[in-house]
Amino acid sequence: MEVLGLTGGIACGKTAVARVFLDRGVPVVDADAVARDVVAVGTEGLDAVVAAFGRDVLAPDGSLDRKRLGQRVFGDEAARKVLNAILHPRIGAESMARLAALMPRGHGFALYDAALLVENGTHTSFAGLIVVTARPEVQRARLMERDGVTEADAQARIDAQWPLARKVAVATHVIDNSGTRARLEARAVEVYAELVVAHGPPARDGERAARP
Repeated sequence: MEVLGLTGGIACGKTAVARVFLDRGVPVVDADAVARDVVAVGTEGLDAVVAAFGRDVLAPDGSLDRKRLGQRVFGDEAARKVLNAILHPRIGAESMARLAALMPRGHGFALYDAALLVENGTHTSFAGLIVVTARPEVQRARLMERDGVTEADAQARIDAQWPLARKVAVATHVIDNSGTRARLEARAVEVYAELVVAHGPPARDGERAARP
């Protein structure tokens, strides 16, 4: 089973692309979901976060208050490095464990969905990289509608990320989402078909997929 990275810019539609692949049986390991799981209640990861930042980063039910923690590390480079040192190794290890568990099932390929694959250089370890893009004005409009922020705030969020051109430069497949959802899904299906030819189809109903 080959693993390809899936990434893109904020409000570009990466989640919608992942859904197209999931609907066709391709397993997708979501780094954001893994990040939540490694600091779930009762985990060693949550204990480490509390030890570093104090119990005031917990919600009343004992779970991690991600918003409050984010406020603690925002603009504080030292605090962010401490948090990353706690989270990144755990996220990486759990993600690789989930991908490894998929290996015997006969899938031709799987996707690893993460926002910072290019920024942290891990895209080079995958068999390919799918980058989801959109024009800047489309990103701004979607952010303003989705999150209820001003145009200036939306632009600031976009500017805080690497330019999409840097990600496109190392992509093996690019999916532009500047238009309609139908166009996005049609392009995602095209990429899916190309990957099936290159790597084989997903396994179906517990049976190993036929290799090309």
